[in-house]
Amino acid sequence: MAVDYDIVIIGGGSGGLVVASAAAQLNAKVALVEKDRLGGDCLWFGCVPSKSLLHASRVAHEVKNSSRFGIYTTPPDIQFVEATGHVQKVISTIQPHDSPERFESLGVEVIFGEGQFKDEKTFSVNGRDLKARAFVVSTGSRPKVPPIEGLEEAGFLTNEQVFSLKERPESLAVIGAGPIGCELGQAFHRLGSQVTMVSSRDHILPKEDPEAALVVEKQLEADGINLLRGARAQKVEVIDGKKHLWVGDEEVVVDEILISSGRVPNVHSLNLAAAGVKYNEQGIEVNEKLQTSNNRIYACGDVIGGYQFTHVAGYEAGVVVQNALFFPSAKADYRVVPWATFTEPELARVGLTEKQARDRYGDDVEILKQEFADVDRAQAEGATEGFAKIITTGKGEILGAHIVGSSAGEIIHEVIMAMKHNLPVSALTGIIHIYPTLSEVNSKAALQLKKRNYAKNTQLQNTLRKLFGFLRSINS
Repeated sequence: MAVDYDIVIIGGGSGGLVVASAAAQLNAKVALVEKDRLGGDCLWFGCVPSKSLLHASRVAHEVKNSSRFGIYTTPPDIQFVEATGHVQKVISTIQPHDSPERFESLGVEVIFGEGQFKDEKTFSVNGRDLKARAFVVSTGSRPKVPPIEGLEEAGFLTNEQVFSLKERPESLAVIGAGPIGCELGQAFHRLGSQVTMVSSRDHILPKEDPEAALVVEKQLEADGINLLRGARAQKVEVIDGKKHLWVGDEEVVVDEILISSGRVPNVHSLNLAAAGVKYNEQGIEVNEKLQTSNNRIYACGDVIGGYQFTHVAGYEAGVVVQNALFFPSAKADYRVVPWATFTEPELARVGLTEKQARDRYGDDVEILKQEFADVDRAQAEGATEGFAKIITTGKGEILGAHIVGSSAGEIIHEVIMAMKHNLPVSALTGIIHIYPTLSEVNSKAALQLKKRNYAKNTQLQNTLRKLFGFLRSINS
């Protein structure tokens, strides 16, 4: 069968763009199909706008609380439309990197339209049948809307609308206390909205280490956010222009409702059944080579329902490029997958939680915990909340790390490097850390295992006492 392309990519988000760029630069013939605009959630509705809004909110918070450093000023005059203007400016600055013109300059044929598989070897779009040696599905995900009575009629926001608001809602209910809900809830509160967060669990950020998540939870409440734990929204009704949200026995009255209760893979319009591709509610089923049940079709990113992060989609895209264009020998390795929630304080994680480690390794688990309060740079900046927790075996193999505190998403990278290259935790003490920096929290935590093992080794202690006593005697 003659084919038109080496690879056809369906979906122009993070994963798809990496595949398209790499394949084109390897001189493959590439087509990229996108139904809307290139860049995906990360550029338009996710990482880029959320971190831009978070930065604006953090500046507002610092100005409001500057008196703790002896700097007094009037409360900040927050112009919400200018804050969101900053968000849109950042998007506009980054967007050319993801533009059709850039990809076309690389040799990618960019096709805008919503298509579907015609059979196992053909993808149809705009009346064209595209045939290729390999296909990649990277269509991402969309917000999951919970079945709350009256929600559709009352209207709501998701991350796809919230960054385009022209006016700040005076009051906002956030349904969902995962990373998106916590980040946006804190950002809007610090920009002047009265925020109520609804968590179906008894604590926020349920996928994180509970001890670390509690630090973030306490800060949200200290900010003034009303946090409803272990509760579910049941009904919404509009009364006199306000949205009345019933959460258990409590009635919450707000101007807007933000939904952040999970994601749904974008699979149903693709006619995957015709292509022999299996999928379920979590996403497209793939093997360790990221092949679907049709071995000429690959998938990566949110659409496969695994780790839903831009950086993971980019990593998976690299695996797909090698396997789809050449011999399919590369396997996705998820042993060391980091992520961060960019609240203040930030919460970063890699590897196992304490519970997961104990379930897997039993008593051979060491918890190395270092408070930021004992790090000099944290004291200097008044950023003493939080800690680093490094989880190891008794011999020092790093099983996981959880850092909650200022710049946690930056600080955790040396632990990630150590884990990726199978270095023991002692490697973190064997490098010179610049003083004073927040990254000293890692070396201080790591040093605890060495101290702990020395304290347990009475034979070594006695030997050293005798050695030093002997050395003193011959030098007297």
